Amino acid sequence: MNSAKSGAIDVFIALGSNLDNPMNQVLRAIDTIASLPATELCCRSSLYFSKPVGYADQPDFINAVIMVNTRLAPKKFLAALLATEQCLGRERSFRNAPRIIDLDILLYGQMVLDDSELTLPHPRMHERAFVLIPLLEIAPEISIPGHGTAARCLENKPGHDVRRIDDTEYTSP
Repeated sequence: MNSAKSGAIDVFIALGSNLDNPMNQVLRAIDTIASLPATELCCRSSLYFSKPVGYADQPDFINAVIMVNTRLAPKKFLAALLATEQCLGRERSFRNAPRIIDLDILLYGQMVLDDSELTLPHPRMHERAFVLIPLLEIAPEISIPGHGTAARCLENKPGHDVRRIDDTEYTSP
């Protein structure tokens, strides 16, 4: 998938929202990411409902995963995603709080990185059905460095509360 000739890398990003018309927030974020410099949107998953993780007393989430092809370096790409969150109104009040938008780099090619700014692959992606299900929709053969295939990771997640929605019929709760 990587376009070595152009120096571009395939990057998978998880998107989630549970405030202020979550479907619209996720779709706005996708459009904003697609307009980043040196970045091209390749594909997006369907939208999915999921239950909150960690702090349970909040609305359900709308989640999706997209794949982009970018020439931005990993930390520069992360900075662009954080700026996108801020531009769209993200506030960080406490861990796992309700949010307008959450953008996480899942995979940056097959890069493995662990420092204070960025961990690749995303350190909990292999544990989260709300990430794995949309990821597998757009990349059914994808492997997660250090964890094997995403399909194998999902096998270990019984009873996940993730449901695909038709974004043409969705209305905000």
